[in-house]
Amino acid sequence: MRSDPLHVASVSKAFLVLEAFGRTTTDLSLGEIAAHTGLDKSATQRFAHTLWQLGYLEKDERTRRFRLGKPVLDLAFYYLRSNPLVELATPALIDLRNSCGERANLSLYDGTTTIYAIRQQTKREYFDSSLIGRRIPIFCTAGGRSILAQLPHDEAEAVIARCELVQRTPKTIVDSAVIMGKIEEAARSGYGLAVEETVMGEITVGAAVTDAAGRPVAAVHIAASTNDWSTEAFAERFAPLVIETAQSLSRSQRSVVLRDR
Repeated sequence: MRSDPLHVASVSKAFLVLEAFGRTTTDLSLGEIAAHTGLDKSATQRFAHTLWQLGYLEKDERTRRFRLGKPVLDLAFYYLRSNPLVELATPALIDLRNSCGERANLSLYDGTTTIYAIRQQTKREYFDSSLIGRRIPIFCTAGGRSILAQLPHDEAEAVIARCELVQRTPKTIVDSAVIMGKIEEAARSGYGLAVEETVMGEITVGAAVTDAAGRPVAAVHIAASTNDWSTEAFAERFAPLVIETAQSLSRSQRSVVLRDR
């Protein structure tokens, strides 16, 4: 394969160092960063030192271990502030949460995953569910299935083929044929459903947001506790709400494109 003349190896390596922290919730030593990135000790030290000088890494002077620095949050803020869909969706998700009384989220479509960009919480939350930026495999989520349902069948199959079908809970469906069946159900009903496939005790319904070309770009979803809802009652109560919100955001995106032309 010919190398990309615009590819800058040192930039790639710097991002490898930053991404190493996604594999742990603890500080990392230089040796651990090297193990996660595949860089040699000398390169790891150079890149970590540079990122520390820039503030993108912080260092505990007592242990000499590193953690991500606060400027990483600046980048997330810049992205969210500049994303038109996030701006459009924020008041809609607040209204959705207020009307349904359960957690309302917006996740963005990214290859074989979705990434939470808006999370409107309720009083009953676990820590990860309150954080934006969480990346979840597309195959096992309600929002992910609703997104894949908006793609041509062959394209959706190709996405599933690229996924690493690993169980996140004992109830995660990992049979590709069964997953495609769930996607086809979502195409017929207009919403996806997942029960305890990413978190035990959680049920989620989701509907896709499409862009001006009709391509899926995100999903709106509502999540609640299986202690409070049966699958049938949950879908009956909340599927119309996520569909309505997703369709409204899809229409708003098309209106923005038409207005800007």
